[in-house]
Amino acid sequence: MRKGIVDRFEGKYAVIEFDGKTEDVLKSELPAEAKSGDTLIFEDGNVIIDKEDTASRKKEIEDLMEELFED
Repeated sequence: MRKGIVDRFEGKYAVIEFDGKTEDVLKSELPAEAKSGDTLIFEDGNVIIDKEDTASRKKEIEDLMEELFED
């Protein structure tokens, strides 16, 4: 099993970060609803969105941004 984070989309590819390194993966190999910031699990030829990890990371980022921009 590998976990990666969608960094961005470029044409027909998604740029996925795996352990600090990026790889280009065809968008057609990903779930149609995948978007930037999603955590993906690659296992046995299947790719699924890890919704729990994605939500956790999003909340962590929002909390950090709130701290940075407090008055």
